[in-house]
Amino acid sequence: MPDYPVKNRSLVLGSSSRYRRELLERLRLPFAVATPETDESPLPGEAPRSLALRLALAKARAVAALHPQAIVIGSDQVADLAGEPLGKPGNHKRATAQLRRMSGQSVIFQTAVAVVCADSGFEAVDIAPVEVRFRPLDDASIERYLRAEQPYDCAGSAKSEGLGIALLDAIVSDDPTALIGLPLIRTCRMLRAAGLVLP
Repeated sequence: MPDYPVKNRSLVLGSSSRYRRELLERLRLPFAVATPETDESPLPGEAPRSLALRLALAKARAVAALHPQAIVIGSDQVADLAGEPLGKPGNHKRATAQLRRMSGQSVIFQTAVAVVCADSGFEAVDIAPVEVRFRPLDDASIERYLRAEQPYDCAGSAKSEGLGIALLDAIVSDDPTALIGLPLIRTCRMLRAAGLVLP
């Protein structure tokens, strides 16, 4: 356990994602939500894994600077198609293009999580790669999925907790909530290291 007091530290989720908020609620801990002001643009030549790690830590640090006594969680997810980062599509046209490219392919969803407490100096960051194998997709399947799910705020247009599961052949992961947006096994590990008491 850390040698600094954590009894009165609040928990803050540095994310505007409703998916991450719903996942964190599973831990039954009180927490606040703050939106990090972070430029999410990749650096030139930046690998998807490095991008996810950098942004998760940047988001946690940005919120921790505003809430220095709190324990802050930051997270980021980047879809990795053969080394190329695929972000949130934002609209139907880009989502269609993403899914056409991922048809029949294996995509690694790099989901990073960081825990920061500015007051104590605690920082930790980790990543949970999830291999997602897409079945061959025709345009009609893609269109039906997008019209039903509208996953335009999901990295790589893949919403596995919904209808997106029908697009897949397999998911390979050691942290089952990572694909939804927050790897809770790793998050719990870091929160314990930061001094929070969990079951």
